[in-house]
Amino acid sequence: MLDPNLLRHDLDAVLRGLGSRGFQFDQEGYQRLESERRRVIQEAEALKAERNRVSEEVARLKREKQDAEALIVAQREVGQKLSALESAEREAEAAYRAFLATIPNVPHESVPVGKDEHSNVEIKRWGQPAAITAPKDHIELGTKLGILDLDRAAKISGARFAVLKGAGAKLERALISFMLDRQTAAGWQEVLPPYLVLPDAMYGTGQLPKFEADLFKTHRGEDPLYLIPTAEVPVTNLYREEVLAGDTLPVRHCAFTPCFRSEAGSYGKDTKGIIRQHQFHKVELVAFAAPEQAEAELEHLTECAEAILEALELPYRRVLLCSGDMGFSSRKTYDLEVWLPSQNTYREISSCSWFGDFQARRANLRFKGTEPKAKPQFLHTLNGSGLAVGRTWVAILENYQQPDGSITVPTALRPYLGCDVLK
Repeated sequence: MLDPNLLRHDLDAVLRGLGSRGFQFDQEGYQRLESERRRVIQEAEALKAERNRVSEEVARLKREKQDAEALIVAQREVGQKLSALESAEREAEAAYRAFLATIPNVPHESVPVGKDEHSNVEIKRWGQPAAITAPKDHIELGTKLGILDLDRAAKISGARFAVLKGAGAKLERALISFMLDRQTAAGWQEVLPPYLVLPDAMYGTGQLPKFEADLFKTHRGEDPLYLIPTAEVPVTNLYREEVLAGDTLPVRHCAFTPCFRSEAGSYGKDTKGIIRQHQFHKVELVAFAAPEQAEAELEHLTECAEAILEALELPYRRVLLCSGDMGFSSRKTYDLEVWLPSQNTYREISSCSWFGDFQARRANLRFKGTEPKAKPQFLHTLNGSGLAVGRTWVAILENYQQPDGSITVPTALRPYLGCDVLK
């Protein structure tokens, strides 16, 4: 959620930032809500002052043993008016916050302006794609090896699910362990969070209300519960409504979870194979930082994700997303894209984002410095995939394929798999 003070005191800058994202800000609606909110607050404050004045006068008259009945009646009337006004104040504040919840984050000044992925900026490339004659895709490779079964998955669950078998299942498990071991060795504390969360958790990270259609939802009695679309949701909410000690920052967590997405807005995209699934595995990196640490923390988080690709010797590139291609809550995002020979292009395998205090305001995530008179401030949150396991699985099959259809296992992964080749 945006800082309301930005809207009140620097609206033009906010409008420029939102405009660069292609977001149409409803100024008329904002002014109406802000005016109503201010009106009821001012009227309530005036009535509270009147109530206090009458109370003091009643007390004075009673001390002097004078008749205060008329003022007591007036006091009751003021109380009734104030009760009604406080209800109106709560409604106005709720409407105002609901409006703010629909507004995306304002891009950082270093983010390039653009409408879509065509305006993204490549920052670097690592590794040289291998020369593979007539490369096969992961579907053909996995099916012929007997480690991927999409037909039986569809029989069980419908489209966009997969069954991994034998060495395919073991490869997935090996990648999870490899990623977690690498990230914990790099200083990220592992957590294993719940996979079902309350609506407040989804709201805190920005999935609600905007992306409700992309979520899977169930109920516990009458209480709604959502299947997590990423570990970002439960891990970011670990410290919701808390105040962390400033000298503990940055706090860094990594988490392996299954992820569940309906992909409501992606029909026709990546419908074949396991690039875009309703259920997939991911190792997520989540960081909490002080504002002055956050930009450097984004670089560190991104480098930790890159380290996995480099250890697996998978060619990739880092791309800085333009304003129009960033996620709703993001202030600045790097995408890591791995080379896929069958598509002759780079495809996203990790998205590393800095959210500023946008999520922290929604989830009331704060920290307090060590100075004696320090006041709580909103944290800055960051997260990124370290990495998307299924897409790494795909990248290994395609980049390490051999002419006979076998797959050479990356050297760093061999201790986890216990073999050098999948065949």
